[in-house]
Amino acid sequence: MSQAVLFMAYGSPNNLDEVEPYFADVRGGRPTTPEAVEELRARYAAIGGRTPLLDITRELAARTQAELGPDYRVHVGMRHWHPYIREAVADILGERPARITALALAPHYARMSVGAYRDALEQALAAHPGPLPPVDVIERWHDQPGFRQLIADRIGTALAGFSAAAPVRVVFSAHSLPQRILTWQDPYPDELRESAAAIAELAGLPPEGWELAFQSAGGTREPWLGPDLVDVIARLAEQGYRQVLSVPFGFVCEHLEVLYDIDIEAQAAARRRGLTLRRTAMPDADPAFARVLADLVRSRTVQ
Repeated sequence: MSQAVLFMAYGSPNNLDEVEPYFADVRGGRPTTPEAVEELRARYAAIGGRTPLLDITRELAARTQAELGPDYRVHVGMRHWHPYIREAVADILGERPARITALALAPHYARMSVGAYRDALEQALAAHPGPLPPVDVIERWHDQPGFRQLIADRIGTALAGFSAAAPVRVVFSAHSLPQRILTWQDPYPDELRESAAAIAELAGLPPEGWELAFQSAGGTREPWLGPDLVDVIARLAEQGYRQVLSVPFGFVCEHLEVLYDIDIEAQAAARRRGLTLRRTAMPDADPAFARVLADLVRSRTVQ
């Protein structure tokens, strides 16, 4: 029997017609407004109507499968759209694997993000009667040396494209979460800081040459983790910086938070202030990233 691997990602609508039901799924039954739906639809329209999230994740799964070999089968499941995690779990159990190794394609642990992927997986497994194979959920992998080196290499490549006539401020960013996670002693902010510092050192950045920001905060009234990336850009302009490198190391592929929140929204904020803003290339389905994930899975399945 083969070993099953499940890559879990957030999910993304495939076209503008799917935005409203997708948003309803994300909201989990909580009411929303037509204005909020239209705002989200406009963001997807601005990036061409859809993101390549599913295509990239499937390509990454195929490349990781090739790295792992025939004893493994890599599946893809989404939290909020097709193919749902529950659909992937049904496929996996139909193959009767010897064990299941699951990981969210989010390097840093937070109860509201990675914890929610685990909950979706456990609910999907609970829906199937009968004995289940052993299940291992990899909840954090930001400390994988290969992942950190991958991001550091991308920083080096991106910095080479800037003018040497002025300093470049490097800004790491990750998805913001409500500040209430701090009352839970959630490790998310600390993991981000530790991870950014380690990557910066690998990239040869001086301690004063980089900082951590948050992005893509939700539109709720409660406070969210900051500082926000757009606010950081404004402050850097006031401090005299003219070149900024965005490093969205909390994400691993191009989706709305990267293609709109950075490439359109943050980029516009930078242009208004006379800043040159560039970002690092995402890991996406890079063969080097597939090797990182294959090594991670193998380390958990080969005893």
